Formats: sequence, structure tokens, C-alpha cells
Amino acid sequence: MKLDILAFGAHPDDVELGAGATIAKAIANGKKVGIIDLTRGELGTRGSAEIRDKEATTAAEILGVTVRENLGFADGFFVNDRAHQLEIIKILRKYQPDMVLCNAIDDRHIDHGKGSKLVSDACFLSGLVKIDTQLDGEETNQGQWRPKVVYHYIQWKNIEPDFVVDISEFIEKKTEAILAYSSQFHDPNSKEPETPISSKNFIESVNYRARDLGRLVGVEYAEGFTTERFVAVKNIDDLI
Repeated sequence: MKLDILAFGAHPDDVELGAGATIAKAIANGKKVGIIDLTRGELGTRGSAEIRDKEATTAAEILGVTVRENLGFADGFFVNDRAHQLEIIKILRKYQPDMVLCNAIDDRHIDHGKGSKLVSDACFLSGLVKIDTQLDGEETNQGQWRPKVVYHYIQWKNIEPDFVVDISEFIEKKTEAILAYSSQFHDPNSKEPETPISSKNFIESVNYRARDLGRLVGVEYAEGFTTERFVAVKNIDDLI
């Protein structure tokens, strides 16, 4: 199955928080999009891995993604090494995305920066013909595949974006997908410990960041991304 866009997140809910509306917009425009979670978020203070599994499934249905998989890496302890890179290379070659979205290049949670570099490195290595990979149960080697572009969404830290996407018509879809993770975010009736993302201010910040980025480019809401290389256009009027 070939996908147009494959979005990676270190934890379930990373993709929704960073790029949920952009994904919803791409799907509305006819693109096939998948989400790959690196871990099950089992070290999260609130909820459990099993609860997060169910929430991730619900969020995927809300966004309308074609596929969602979890690689089951160790939350907090996965590393950017050959073994982990190969697992991501298998996924890249399986779905052959033209675009990859992944974690912020630097962030409060150590898994976000690690996941960002891990996926980015795997995207390059996936294009090398002498790296052999096989999917489970298959006897033949996969062919090489390298995404055309890799973009990084923005998470906790206010990283300055290289470009933004107008998501004005999809902010409600993004919010709905985020709130599918009810175990993680603000709930005045919850008896679980408070965390940096369970405050009312945090969930509101997702909205006001999108509104502020939109303000800066003359739209209602926007999501920001950083790039690994210059963004190129064929014609100057494509920028209008």
C-alpha cells in the first residue's frame, strides 16, 4: 500500500497535537495518510498503554487515516541505533510515502528529539540499495525507498517554523482527535496526578498557538513545521 504522507510520533497523541489538522486537510484533499507511533506511551503518568492503544485507534478514525501502526519501542529508552533504524526503514519501504512528518527537532520530552533524529536518519538510510530488509513473513527483500521530503512539526517548545499550513477549516477536527486521548488531558474529575499536559492551559495553548500562527500569515489558524532543506517551488506564483 503506497501512502502519500506518513506521520511518525514518539508517543500516541504526538502526531495529533503537532500535525492533526494538516493531516485532516490532506485527507480531505484526497491524500492517503498513515500514522506510525514509535512507543505505546507506557511511561506516561496518567492512563496506561492499553488505554492509549484504544485512544489512538479512536483518534485515527476521527482523522480518517488509512493506517496506524505502533512499533512498540521502549518508551523513554529507545535509541537511534541500527536495530531501531531498520524497523523504521521496513515501514518506509512498506508504505513508500512521498512525505514524512515527524517529531520536533528539539523539545521538553527527550523522546521527541530522539524520535525526530531517528526517523530522519532512517529516511536517508531507506534509500540505500545495499541495506536489505524484509517484512515479517516475506522471503524477498524490500526495494529501497526514500521520501522526497521530511518535515518536523512543533510540540512543547515554541520553535520558529520554516513554513505554516492554513488549517482554519480543520481546527475542530484536530481538537476532536486530541480529546480522544481523554486519559492524558484536562479532566477536572480525574483523580490521577497532574502533569504538564493535563492542565487546562495546555489544551488551550494548542488552540491559541494555532490562532497566533494563523494571525501572522493572515488566516484564522495554522500549524507550523521546520524543514531539513529549502522548500522549493516551480513557479514564483505558487507562493501567492
